[in-house]
Amino acid sequence: MTTAGKSILLVDDDQEIRELLQAYLGRAGFGVRAAADGEQFRTQFNQSAPDLAILDVMLPDEDGFSLCRWVRQHPRQPHVPIIMLTASSDEADRIVGLELGADDYLGKPFSPRELQARIKALLRRAQFGQGPGGDILAFDDWRLDTISHRLFHIDGEEVMLSGADFALLKLFLDHPQRVLDRDTIGNATRGREPMPLDRIVDMAVSRLRQRLRDTDKPPRLIRTVRGSGYVLAAQVAPA
Repeated sequence: MTTAGKSILLVDDDQEIRELLQAYLGRAGFGVRAAADGEQFRTQFNQSAPDLAILDVMLPDEDGFSLCRWVRQHPRQPHVPIIMLTASSDEADRIVGLELGADDYLGKPFSPRELQARIKALLRRAQFGQGPGGDILAFDDWRLDTISHRLFHIDGEEVMLSGADFALLKLFLDHPQRVLDRDTIGNATRGREPMPLDRIVDMAVSRLRQRLRDTDKPPRLIRTVRGSGYVLAAQVAPA
């Protein structure tokens, strides 16, 4: 996958990190803009939405979690892939970020090479989400617009999807009533080997079930096949 022309907007209050990433990712072919705080990030995002955003959790005026929530509620570009940078080793912080719609996280200190690999993986996943299928896919009481990534219930409610949510749902819709193992789900939704695989995949499936109101015990739509993986138990058709 070529990175030429792909734009990145990053926010970090550490000038040295901003300059390092602008230089490193720029050499890799990305167009990189940098913001020092949340206000600058919002301004630049509104001026021109990037192909991917990198959010530091700790900022002088607000935290990366609130920026992540803001992007996911943006009226024009809510589906931009998001990587969060955190200096905290607390798993709870990472889970909060994922629940708010972040697609990946990386702990500080980090390797710029590892960050570049994560970026490429998320951009590959974004391309994956544009794979086979009609513009609108209907299943159970739901309709998914595969172009705008908008999910609608039959009662008219729109459900916001993160990039990870969309990629996982699209994978299930492309392979209905077929058991998908954790390796398949992990590779399709994250573009790299998840760590740890079982934990990340199970969290992703649980989050998608919440989005789909699939909270019965046992779940009705996305069923667990013990020892094998998960299956979407619904018919899928172009709408």
